Amino acid sequence: MSYIVSACQEIAKYLHPGMLIILESTTYPGTTDELVLPMLQRQDITVGKELFLCFSPERVDPGNRHFQTANTPKLVGGVTPLCTAHAAALYEKAVIKVVPVSSPRAAEMAKLLENIFRNVNIALVNELAMLCDRMGIDVWEVVDAAATKPFGFMSFHPGPGVGGHCIPVDPVYLAWKAKEYDFYTNFITLAAEVNANMPYFVVQKLLRALSGRGARVLGSRILLLGVTFKRNVADVRNSPALKVLDLLRDHGIDVTYHDPLTPQLEVKGGELRSVPLTAESLAAADCVVIHTDHPAFDYDWIVEHARLVFDTRNATRDVKAGREKVIRL
Repeated sequence: MSYIVSACQEIAKYLHPGMLIILESTTYPGTTDELVLPMLQRQDITVGKELFLCFSPERVDPGNRHFQTANTPKLVGGVTPLCTAHAAALYEKAVIKVVPVSSPRAAEMAKLLENIFRNVNIALVNELAMLCDRMGIDVWEVVDAAATKPFGFMSFHPGPGVGGHCIPVDPVYLAWKAKEYDFYTNFITLAAEVNANMPYFVVQKLLRALSGRGARVLGSRILLLGVTFKRNVADVRNSPALKVLDLLRDHGIDVTYHDPLTPQLEVKGGELRSVPLTAESLAAADCVVIHTDHPAFDYDWIVEHARLVFDTRNATRDVKAGREKVIRL
C-alpha cells in the first residue's frame, strides 16, 4: 500500500475545491474509505461537496484484441452519490458503458471477485489435471468434452501456474482483510496454494519423463520456451516460469530459455539471456518445455526437431507428425 499512500500524500499538498480524485487500482475493500479518505480530509474542504472521491477498478486484459479500454464497462463507486456522478461523467467521455455501484467498497470487492473467480477456477482445473495425470486420463480431452455443454459450464484450462500482477496477488488482500472480521477465506486461500504448487508438479512430471527415457537428470539440458506469464505479453511478473527454472537448476539441470518478448531474465543467482531458437538448439536439448504458448512459435517445426517436448499449454494439439515425442500436462 506504500505506493497508494505516497500518491495520496503528494495529492494532499495540492488539494483545492472542485477536485475529483479516483483510486484506480486493485486493493482490499475499505481502502478508499479507511486509507485514502482520511489523508485527503480538511476542515475547509468537505468530501461530497467541494471534493469528490471515488474508486474505479482497473479492468485490463493484456494482449486481448477484442476488449480494450473503450468497450470494457467501467465500475464506479463514490464516497457519496455526487462523487459517483462526477466520476461517471468523466469516464463516459472515454468509455462506452459506465456502471455505478453504491460505494467504493462494493467496487473494490467486485474487482477482487473478478480476479478470485479466475484464480479459483484455474485452481480447480489444475487440481483435476494432477488427478487425471495419476489416473491416466487426458485432462485436455476432458475439458474439451465438458465444454460442449451449452449451459452451466465455463471452460478453464490447466497450466504451469498463474502469474501477472493481479491473479496470484489479489486473493491475499481479501484474506488479510477478512481476518479483521474473524472470517477465514479457506476456499480462496486453498485455490492460491494449488496454483502456487503447479510449478512443482510440472518439474516432477518432467523429471519422471526424463528418467523414464533413460536420461540422466543431473546434467540434463532443458530448453524452456516462453517465460512470460501469458501468451503474447511481455510481462514476467510472478510468472511460473521463474519457479520452474529455479527448481530445475536446483536439480542440477542445465536450463536455457527462448522467448521473443523477453531478451533477458533476472533469476536467482544472476541473469539469463534468451538463446536463439534453431533446429540445433532444439535437438541439443534433452527436453523442450513449452511454458508459454506464444503464437509466434511454429509448433510443428519445434516438435520435428526436438527429441522430447513437454507441453504445459496444449500448444501442440494440432501438430500432426511426431506426437509420440510430446508429453502434455
